[in-house]
Amino acid sequence: MSMFTLLWPISIILGLIGLAAFFWSLRSGQYGDSAGDAQRILYDEDAPLDKD
Repeated sequence: MSMFTLLWPISIILGLIGLAAFFWSLRSGQYGDSAGDAQRILYDEDAPLDKD
């Protein structure tokens, strides 16, 4: 039982850290343009290398 009293606060703290990281990523715009990201991966914008 003493291990349970040690583990539940740790799990609550880790869950709150994960939730805070998720809200931070929402606020910083990480999920802002998912359709643009899906289209951008299809096109190659790099210039071809010269074979001289």
